[in-house]
Amino acid sequence: MKKLLLSISILAVLISCKPAKENKPATFELPAVADIAMYQVNPRVFAPEKSLNAVAARIDSIRDLGVNVMWVMPIYPIGIEKGKNSPYCIQDYKAIAPEFGTIDDFKNLTKVCHEHGMGIILDWVANHTAWDHPWVKAHPDWYTHDEEADTIIHPRPWDWFDVADLNYDNKDMREAMIDAMKFWITEVGIDGFRCDVADGVPADFWKDAIDQLRQAAAPRKIVMLAEGKRSDNFTVGGFDMNYGWDYKDELVKVFKGAPASDLIAADKAEYDSLPAGKVKMRFTTNHDHATETEPCVQFTNDRGAMAAYVASIFPHGGALIYGSQEVGYPEPINFFKYVPVDWTAKPEIYQEYEELIELYNEHPALRKGTMTAYPDNDVLVFEKVDAAERFLILVNVRNEPKTTTIPENWVGHQTEDEVTDKDITLDATITLEPYQYLILEY
Repeated sequence: MKKLLLSISILAVLISCKPAKENKPATFELPAVADIAMYQVNPRVFAPEKSLNAVAARIDSIRDLGVNVMWVMPIYPIGIEKGKNSPYCIQDYKAIAPEFGTIDDFKNLTKVCHEHGMGIILDWVANHTAWDHPWVKAHPDWYTHDEEADTIIHPRPWDWFDVADLNYDNKDMREAMIDAMKFWITEVGIDGFRCDVADGVPADFWKDAIDQLRQAAAPRKIVMLAEGKRSDNFTVGGFDMNYGWDYKDELVKVFKGAPASDLIAADKAEYDSLPAGKVKMRFTTNHDHATETEPCVQFTNDRGAMAAYVASIFPHGGALIYGSQEVGYPEPINFFKYVPVDWTAKPEIYQEYEELIELYNEHPALRKGTMTAYPDNDVLVFEKVDAAERFLILVNVRNEPKTTTIPENWVGHQTEDEVTDKDITLDATITLEPYQYLILEY
């Protein structure tokens, strides 16, 4: 039986050597939630101005990674009063900040994404607004007040002093919020939302909003991603995906020395109570984490970053790439300001992400097959199986060679290394190089 072995040895073929991929027709259908591979766009790493056009200009490079949904961070006008230039400080829910471009630029980006076979979702900030949002003066009762009920407060318990906390006891505010969300669905044609601080907003609001958004979009499908981890994101709110925060936390601990098998426990804890058809988004970085460090630093080096990514996306899918990690950007990114990224850096890292997402897309078993784990202290070992395919994934989570035991049903099977074209027969044990990973199929 033929097996596929993906090695992590340095990839020698540059991106430019690969044949160009054909664009898909303009008629676009959103993939099923379990099949989503998402790319997060922080416009402030693309250009200091008119960045939506800069994103559109890089659409081939983004699409060629194999992603099928683009998530764009907030591009609305940013509040000035008490402001910090945070894109999550919204002054107007139905407009675009001149820094990023115009509404026509965003409509063009939406069109370009669809033409390239990708959905596009927009970051939505429903928990709070800027202090100079028109609602503050026109509808002060739409905001949370202090105990004396005479002063609008910032969201508690956080130190987000640049924004005013919205009051979800107010029915009129809820209706205005849903109306603003519908605008982007019906007038611009986006495919859903990533909802910021979703756990800070009542789940019954999300249910009402999501029900109305799905109705407004029909017959098109939309996808709704909650930045949260509460179970009622799904059971009440109606979200399709939420964050695998706990898994990422455990990933960091494991790469610092905790047993590799702790990742299996973390995966099980997140998925045991998950309703059927729902997905946890898995990542090694995002815009919040990137303000502190990048994967190639947090996980020691580029090899550690790639090993961590494999350990993130294959147990249960939900893959995310944060724009900049595909070129191994080494420095923190403060999304409150423009940070230029060299998109030509480390083409071998770009191609490795491309190879991994290609495997992710082409083999359903890898993203949503049944998982069987084999506990080990230093190597993450698990099988992914569906009716058609069987894979064995091994990830050395240490920066030194480690030996692990091969599951009995794999011992003695011949494999083929697709990078070197060498035939390999698996013994009872195998030694992996520092941060090496293997993806085997028979």
